[in-house]
Amino acid sequence: MSKTEWRIGVAGLGTVGGGLLNFLSDHPDFAPAGGRAIVTGVSARSRSRPRPFDISNLPWFDDPVALALSPDNNVFVELIGGSDGPAKAAVEAALNAGKAVVTANKALIAEHGAELAVLAEAKGVPLLFEAAVMGGTPAVKIMREALVGEEVKSVAGILNGTCNYILSEMDSGGRAFADVLAEAQRLGYAETDPTMDVGGFDAAHKISILAALAFGCAPNYAAAEIEGIDQVALLDIQLAKDLGYKIKLIASADRSADGVLVRVHPTLVAQNHPLAQAGGALNALFIEGTRIGRIYLQGPGAGSSPTAAAVAADIADVMTGAVRPVFQAPATTLKAFTPIDPAKSMCRAYLRFLVKDEPGVIAAVSETLAEAGVSIESFLQKPVGNADGVPIVLTTHAVAESVLAAAIDRIANLPSVLDRPRLLRIARI
Repeated sequence: MSKTEWRIGVAGLGTVGGGLLNFLSDHPDFAPAGGRAIVTGVSARSRSRPRPFDISNLPWFDDPVALALSPDNNVFVELIGGSDGPAKAAVEAALNAGKAVVTANKALIAEHGAELAVLAEAKGVPLLFEAAVMGGTPAVKIMREALVGEEVKSVAGILNGTCNYILSEMDSGGRAFADVLAEAQRLGYAETDPTMDVGGFDAAHKISILAALAFGCAPNYAAAEIEGIDQVALLDIQLAKDLGYKIKLIASADRSADGVLVRVHPTLVAQNHPLAQAGGALNALFIEGTRIGRIYLQGPGAGSSPTAAAVAADIADVMTGAVRPVFQAPATTLKAFTPIDPAKSMCRAYLRFLVKDEPGVIAAVSETLAEAGVSIESFLQKPVGNADGVPIVLTTHAVAESVLAAAIDRIANLPSVLDRPRLLRIARI
């Protein structure tokens, strides 16, 4: 095997895998060091499944672990997906065999990244995952390479293109969540089972990885607070617009002296804010550091070509001999961060109530908030067609979330309130 010839085993032949095969077939000499990348084996769940690319001339492996262990490749690319099962087994096998691993699997890195990093560094081989976060937008490279030595205070942004597409279409077209989700599935933006996306779990995997890179710690997906967009009503989209906001699914990681708070939730963002302008399936991210101030990234977060390009960039790093810790610090020194109790964090909030159309309702709500220690910033009462009851919207000044939760519990029990009040946080970024 020539030192300049890199033989690639690819496990997973979905959208990204197909894009990668096409790229490497068309550009085998793409790496800047003059190496040549050749695919020498592939694996997927079904060999006979129709695909828009040709694999007939490639050696086939039913078992991705067998592909990972094959002596005919020295770089293993894992595009299977999932935090456990065949993906994890194959990656562990490749690392144990002393092979470089490139993956787009955010769940695997978010949930098992620390232990895999220990294995990779013990074997002296790269474990690279640029495509796991923001697709073709190089967020991981910036965090892992360009910001070494920087003290990052926070990262926050839009990390799931499916949710961003759905919320953007609800806002621009005035359509309900279920209608837009069905369209997203027809267009291929959403899976048949969209839970990972609309439930916020995909974004939580990604922000867990970014938090580890930003703060020099082990990924701690279990500590993330997660709320998806499946309960975002068109009514809230419309009322937020009247208040000068758009609703976006924001993933954030903030560090303080007390620890780190990692969370994903629907958030009101001012209409003139860069994150509000990132529409469709775009991803966008703010990185804030003590020396650099704020950096803003925006780009494609998914798709065959952008994500395959990110995988190819990692392969190029392997070919050029780039060596650095998997995360910001040696894997054996990584520790999980201390999670901050979200109830203690401060936020401004949007509170929406559906109430009976009768005298004294607004006074009762306002008095209850005042007694709980919640200060009202603005107020909107606007009858909306097809709404049950009269919607009342309040925005609050910054207050501890535990105080807000207690106030909502009290208001929900008022006889004039028809259902549980809706809480959405207002962005601080």
